[in-house]
Amino acid sequence: MADAAPAGPKQVVYCGVCSLPPEYCEFGGTVKKCEEWLKEHHPEMHSKYYSAEAIEQNMSALSVDAQKRAEKDAQKKAAKAATAEARAQEQRATSKVVIKRIERNKRKYVTAVQGLEHFGLDIKKCAKDFGKKFATGSSVTKIPGGGDEITVQGDLSDDILDFILATYKSVPEDNVDCIEDKKKKAAG
Repeated sequence: MADAAPAGPKQVVYCGVCSLPPEYCEFGGTVKKCEEWLKEHHPEMHSKYYSAEAIEQNMSALSVDAQKRAEKDAQKKAAKAATAEARAQEQRATSKVVIKRIERNKRKYVTAVQGLEHFGLDIKKCAKDFGKKFATGSSVTKIPGGGDEITVQGDLSDDILDFILATYKSVPEDNVDCIEDKKKKAAG
């Protein structure tokens, strides 16, 4: 034990999809996406875990009943992932981004943006982007119907529309609506 070199820290690779180490990706819900990510970013690890020999070796260690259960579980997970993806695609197709210009006082306006979260966008990051782009205040607030809304100071509805279409490619132009809200006059 006189000349034992100290062991250095181990470098652990984490999956870019599920954030687990690649050997545990099979326990997450996104096995197919994890496999594609690993193949693209770490091909040597992909061949270690997903090659035909590795899969065959792992399956041969199981009993016949366990092999049948594993195949059935894999089919269920694949079907569940496919339906979840189809549901997400359908939701994206039917979702709308609503940009409202709301009058506050005489000639003061705020612009409210709702529905960006349906397209896989981070609302807080979008609010920060709007604030930087238009040099104005922007914040995220909860709305009574559920969900979040970005409120930007100023009459920027047309500018925000152009910015969303240019910056966020996942939002189709047909799914964006601009609405103008007038402040109700007090009954006198």
